Amino acid sequence: MKLGFHVGYWGSGPTPGALEAVLKAEELGFDSVWTAEAYGSDAFTPLAWYGASTSRIRLGTNIVQMSARTPTATAMSAMTLDHLSGGRMVLGLGASGPQVVEGWYGQPYPKPLARTREYVDIVRQVIAREAPVTLDGAHFQLPLKGGTGLGKALKPTVHPLRKEIPIHLAAEGPKNVALAAEIGDGWLPLFFSPKSNAFYKAALEEGFAREGARHTLETFEVPCSIPVIVHDDVEEAASWIKPSLALYIGGMGAKTVNFHHDVFARLGYEDVADKVQELYLAGRKEEATAAIPTSLVEDTSLIGPPAKIRDELQAWEETVVTQLLLRGDAATLAKIADALG
Repeated sequence: MKLGFHVGYWGSGPTPGALEAVLKAEELGFDSVWTAEAYGSDAFTPLAWYGASTSRIRLGTNIVQMSARTPTATAMSAMTLDHLSGGRMVLGLGASGPQVVEGWYGQPYPKPLARTREYVDIVRQVIAREAPVTLDGAHFQLPLKGGTGLGKALKPTVHPLRKEIPIHLAAEGPKNVALAAEIGDGWLPLFFSPKSNAFYKAALEEGFAREGARHTLETFEVPCSIPVIVHDDVEEAASWIKPSLALYIGGMGAKTVNFHHDVFARLGYEDVADKVQELYLAGRKEEATAAIPTSLVEDTSLIGPPAKIRDELQAWEETVVTQLLLRGDAATLAKIADALG
């Protein structure tokens, strides 16, 4: 199983030591480095910065929010970065959730699957540069209907370095996972567990079986972000992860629409997820964190002494996951890589 490095998005400012960690990841032979965005730092700018200081490691977005940019603008950024990096770009896309899509970007959220299908179609047309880009969709029209009536179908002025840039889709629900398998080159899961492998494999197989699917399971990428903490005290290691889990389960989304909450409910922690959400939305964040059992952390992370981590890694190697995306500073990455063998 390959290793990657997930830098994520910034907090209140640039992530300290991020470039040093990226350089260490390349030195260690990691396959990829990934950036993210929420409603602060963007994904493309830091990735270009890291790409300028590296020569081999692949550069991925995990994820670019589709509502943040038109599909042609996203394709322009991806194609530009692919040229500058010598063909190392991997474009990870995601729909995000209604709070961010409608609250931050002022875009409509309904029918995210149909919107994603049209979005990816346009991105691929731009990058292929085989004809002027056109689409008469329910969500995107190129040229735009109405307006001045002067819109013209165009091809990008820049010739692509590659006719195709890998497109990965972030997805948590089964329908979206199936869509990733059908139209994507990879799937970017979040809060994956070996215990949920059969559920997600079935969703992927549904997508692979659709007419026009681009891949089979054997040629499809599944880079998975996973917390790994090497520490002799399992409970203490879990305590470092629980606050983040409480945020996602309890506060990343509305009470009625929180896809992260639903992931843990499917994993068998519905009562826990409900309690964490209730406490978190009531402002009782410490209690929400305390309500998360260590078993939930262990199901979605690799924590503990090196021997325990290596033993549990075997279960991950038998899943659909093809690459583990690690987090941490340069020293932590080296420590984890050593523990993983």
